[in-house]
Amino acid sequence: MATRLLLAPLTRGSTWRRGVFLLLGGVLALPYALLAAAFTQLLARGEVPRPLVLLLLAPAAAIAAVPVFLDGSRALEIAAARALLGVDLPEPAAGHRIDRETRLRAALWIALHLGTGLLLMFALISAFPMALVFVARQFGLGTGPADPDQFGPLAGRHPGWLTLVGVLALVALGYAVAGLGALAASMAPALLGPSQGERVAALEARAARLAERNLLARELHDSVGHALTVATLQAGAARELLDTDPEFARRALAAIEETSRCAADDLDHVLGLLREADDGSRTPAVTAPQRTLAQLDRLVADTRAAGLPVESRVTGAVATLPAVVSREGYRIVQEGLTNAARHGRGPVRLRADVRPDGLVIELVNAIAGGRRGRGGRGLDGMRERVLLLGGTLTAGPADGHWRVRARLPGGERVDAPPGRTGEWPR
Repeated sequence: MATRLLLAPLTRGSTWRRGVFLLLGGVLALPYALLAAAFTQLLARGEVPRPLVLLLLAPAAAIAAVPVFLDGSRALEIAAARALLGVDLPEPAAGHRIDRETRLRAALWIALHLGTGLLLMFALISAFPMALVFVARQFGLGTGPADPDQFGPLAGRHPGWLTLVGVLALVALGYAVAGLGALAASMAPALLGPSQGERVAALEARAARLAERNLLARELHDSVGHALTVATLQAGAARELLDTDPEFARRALAAIEETSRCAADDLDHVLGLLREADDGSRTPAVTAPQRTLAQLDRLVADTRAAGLPVESRVTGAVATLPAVVSREGYRIVQEGLTNAARHGRGPVRLRADVRPDGLVIELVNAIAGGRRGRGGRGLDGMRERVLLLGGTLTAGPADGHWRVRARLPGGERVDAPPGRTGEWPR
C-alpha cells in the first residue's frame, strides 16, 4: 500500500497531461531561447560593434514581449490550462477589455510557463538520455561515445551504481513533473482567473440570459395558457349546447379556431426567438405579435364569448402609453382574465386607467367556492412584469373577491395624438 501511494504521482493520467502542458511552454519558449543565444553570441564574440548589437536588441526584445501581453495569448493559456491542467477556468468575457492588473497577471503566468517548460525540456534532453545510458550500461549496452566513463564524477563507477543513479534520475524527473504540474494547477486560478470586471460582465450576461428565459416563459404561459383556457371553456359550452343551440356551438368553434391561431402565432414567435443560427446568432421569428392595450377590446370579447362575463372600463389615452407599458399591461390583463376563468367566477370587473404618471389596472372577480389559493406561475409572471418596469402589484382576497391591482409607470407623451381619450366600447 505504501509503495502504491509512493508511486501514485507517477502513474496518474493527470501527471502526464500536466507534463504535456509544461512541455508546451518549452516549445513556445524555443524561439526566445534561440534569440537570446544569438544575441549572447554576438556580444561575446565582438565581431559586431557592441552599440549596434544593443541597438538591435532593444526592438527585438520589445517585439518578443508583445505576445506575452496579448488578450489572445491569455485566452490560449486559459484553454490549455482547462484541457491539460484540469483547472475550471471561465472563458474570457467576449468583448470585454481586460484591465492592466489582469494583463500583468497573465504575462507573469506566461513567463513562468515558458521558463518552467524550457527547464523541463532541457532536463529531458540531457538527463533522460543520460539516465537511459546508465541503465543500459548494466546490460552491457553502454559502449562507444556514450560510455559512462566519460561522465565526470561517475567515471569508473560500478555499473550497478550507474544503473541506480539512472533509475533515480528518471524517478526524480517524474516527481518533478508531478510537482510542477500540481503547482501550476494551483497557481492558474490566481494568475489566469477572471478580473473583477470580467466577473461583473459574466454576472450581467447570466442575468440577461435568465431574464430572457423568464420573459419567454412568461410569454408562453400567458398566451398559450389563455388560449387553452378559452378553448376549454368554449369547447365545454359547445358540447353542452350542441343539440339545443347549434348556432352557439358554431360560434364557439369559430372562437376556438381564432384563439388557437393567435396562440400558434405567439408560439411561433417564441420559438423563433429561441432558434439559433450556426454562428450563435438568433434568427428573427417570422411572425412577431406585439399585442398591446389597443387590442384589449378583442381580448375582452373573446373572454366573454368563452362564457365569462366581463365588465370593462378604460379611461385615458391608451395611445400615449410607452409601447412596453402597453404590451405588459395587455399581458397582465390577459393573465388576470385567464386566472378568473380558471379559479373564479364572474362577472369580472376590469378597469384600466391611463394617468399622467402611468397606468393602473384593476381586476376584481368573485372567488369560486369562497376560497382561492395563492396563485402559481401566472401570478409570479405578473409580478415579474410589473417589477421589471418599476411598478407595484397587489393581489389577494378581499371581501369574498379576488382583487389584482397593478400600477405601471409611464407618463403621457407630449406628442400624443388628440381625440383618443374616453371609454372603451362595452
